[in-house]
Amino acid sequence: MIETRNFDVVTGAFSYTGKYVARRLLAAGRNVRTLTNHPNRPNPFGGQIEIAPMDFRDPARLVESLRGATTLFNSYWVRFNHGQATFDRAVANSKILIRAAKQAGVRRIVHTSIANSSIDSPFPYYAGKAQVEKAVLDSGLSYAILRPIVVFGPEDILINNIAWFVRHLPFFAIPGDGQYQMRPIFVEDMADLAVRSAQKESNLICDAVGPESFTFEDLIRLIASTIGRRARLFHASPAVALSLLRILEPFVGDVILTHEEIDSLMANVLASKQPATGQTRLSDWLAQNRLTVGTKYASELKRHFREN
Repeated sequence: MIETRNFDVVTGAFSYTGKYVARRLLAAGRNVRTLTNHPNRPNPFGGQIEIAPMDFRDPARLVESLRGATTLFNSYWVRFNHGQATFDRAVANSKILIRAAKQAGVRRIVHTSIANSSIDSPFPYYAGKAQVEKAVLDSGLSYAILRPIVVFGPEDILINNIAWFVRHLPFFAIPGDGQYQMRPIFVEDMADLAVRSAQKESNLICDAVGPESFTFEDLIRLIASTIGRRARLFHASPAVALSLLRILEPFVGDVILTHEEIDSLMANVLASKQPATGQTRLSDWLAQNRLTVGTKYASELKRHFREN
């Protein structure tokens, strides 16, 4: 077992943002344990971190896995309803995890939420995120709640898959007018923000956003021009755009976008007017990675619902 001194817990250290957080903690000399639903996946850290199951059916075991940890870095959530993995279940599971952290004596929780979350949101994703935020606030734990919009990087899904479609298709359908905004943050900057936030004493809630803001249409044009493709863009109703995606889904074996995701995009909930908390510009990162971004499709279902 890992010694409790300099000991932190990261949910999903074999996945995306959790992996970058774990790297920073290890580099800082911290001991790290991960809670994961996929203990049999390849471990990119070798023997550097301990693995514990994230089994919400066994709260007592969660408490023991968290007991004595200084900080819980939590990014557990689901992107869409899939089988038994629903938003309602994710809210319930998150509350179990937060209660376990409280019972285990965790000093602070650094929780990843989403910008513009609201209990009254018409979108279950955003309403569910707000319910979990409330559970964090009500827990009595010291907290930092970070609210990203889009996190980009080598393994990201949204930016990468936009580039993949631009590389492989002769056209790109933009739902609605394409003028809705988004503020992407680099995954390295997101991890830095999480680790810095763990070191603070006061409670914190902030948007996790980069220095650039894009309309969705401008983002598609930037990606296309950077990777050297001529994207034939056309505007479509949400229903038509979703129908085209449903035609493509069997070929990639994935859920590309949901109806709710398209509606929330068009409702401009991926916008933020808060100061930048990340420094890396997406435009610069795309230019540096123009030869590799979008060369492989990144599957949400494979990442979260399949063991290998």
